[in-house]
Amino acid sequence: MPKYQQIFEQLRAEIADKTIKANSYLPSENELMKKYDASRDTIRKALNLLSTNGYIQKEKGKGSLVLDTSTINFPVSGVTSYKELEKSNLVHETKTHVIEFKRMPADEEIKNLLYMQGGDVYKVVRVREIEKEKIILDTDYLKADVVEGLKKEHAQNSLYEYIEKDLGLSVSFARKEITVIPATKEEKQLLDMKDYDLLVCVRSFTYLEDATLFEYTVSKHRPDKFRFVDFARRDKTQKM
Repeated sequence: MPKYQQIFEQLRAEIADKTIKANSYLPSENELMKKYDASRDTIRKALNLLSTNGYIQKEKGKGSLVLDTSTINFPVSGVTSYKELEKSNLVHETKTHVIEFKRMPADEEIKNLLYMQGGDVYKVVRVREIEKEKIILDTDYLKADVVEGLKKEHAQNSLYEYIEKDLGLSVSFARKEITVIPATKEEKQLLDMKDYDLLVCVRSFTYLEDATLFEYTVSKHRPDKFRFVDFARRDKTQKM
């Protein structure tokens, strides 16, 4: 591993476990050069990685401000499994609770959402627990004739890992809708809602590489714990 990557990983871990406090400033480049016995170029590469991954904000004349990482970056435009999200955010003490797993005939609503004439779907309901707080409720509907042989243990681990590694399918893109909705009584029982009455709801329609729609997901998040992120570039070809 290159030295700048090692420095990045060490600083990232210290920010994640709060050894380095949020809203404080990292040591100066000169101080980091001495601490890690590294060149200025190496330190700057490590700092750029921290900035790119949302751990610091560089402020001219002040240094590198450490950002609050108690929220989890949830990519809006990407197609990322929860397992992959765990790794990218350095989340500790995570658990997945499979509340419901069954194969069933698709009802009219699900047939319309997944453009099905008929047939079965797998319904998977999971609660995500992070650092001893239950803060995400995921409900997935997957076409049974596409995602063949799905089992509860796959839902406990990673659906996408099973789909891509075991079935050899390629998950390609998704269409997402984000709204804020009132939490139901059942959702308040399943999640640790504190004093919150609202949930951030992300509805996703996910497609394979051949444009087959195979999954409809409703993911509900406690609003204080998640930051929805995207990268957008202004299109200067558009005329006013």
